[in-house]
Amino acid sequence: MLYPHFEAMGRENELDIVPCREQNHYPDLTFVHKEGWKFAVDLKSTYRISGTKANTMTLGAFTGYFRNRETTSTTTFPYGDYAGHYVVGVIYTRKELSKEQFRTWTVKELKTIPSVVKDLVFFAQPKYRIAIDRPGSGNTKNIGAVQSIEDLVKGEGPFTKLGEKVFDDYWMNYLTADMARAAELAKPPYRNLATYKDFKKIP
Repeated sequence: MLYPHFEAMGRENELDIVPCREQNHYPDLTFVHKEGWKFAVDLKSTYRISGTKANTMTLGAFTGYFRNRETTSTTTFPYGDYAGHYVVGVIYTRKELSKEQFRTWTVKELKTIPSVVKDLVFFAQPKYRIAIDRPGSGNTKNIGAVQSIEDLVKGEGPFTKLGEKVFDDYWMNYLTADMARAAELAKPPYRNLATYKDFKKIP
C-alpha cells in the first residue's frame, strides 16, 4: 500500500527505486538519485506493548554486509555505497477480535473482514538515531532499536548525539561472547556504550 507513495516521492525528487532481489536482502528499497547517490530504506513494523512502549524491533545485522561494506552477497548494493541508511516504520496496536470473528471468511465477505491492527503511527529516521547498544533479539546478530514510541518517532536513541561514525564503529567491532571466544579473547572488549567509552577512552 505504501509503494505508490514511495514512487511518487521518487518522481518528485528525481529518485529511481530499486527493490531488493531477495526477501532477506538489505535494504528493502534503494533510492538512486540521478547523480548516483544511493539511499537505503528498510521497512519495519512493531506493535505497542503499552501506551509508551513498543515491542523489540531489529535494525539489521551487525556482521556480514555491515562489516564487509564492499560485498553484495546479501545486499542490493554494497553497504558502503549508500549515502544514508533509513528506517520507515509503523507502530500499531493489536486489535482483539471476538470468538465469532475467528472463522473462515468467503471472498464475497472480503470487505467486511475485521482488521487485526489499529492506531497506526508511522515514523522515518536514519538507522543510527533509533539504534541501541545491544542486540535486538536472543542469539541473533542484529542491532536492536529503542522501544520508546516517542524516541522512535523523534529519532532520539543513544547514538543520536554521538553520531553515525560512533554508531558504525561500535557495531562494526561489537562482539558477542561466542564471537569473543572464537577470536581467543577472554571476554568482549565492551558490552554497552558505557564500557565502549571506557575502552575507547572517550570522556
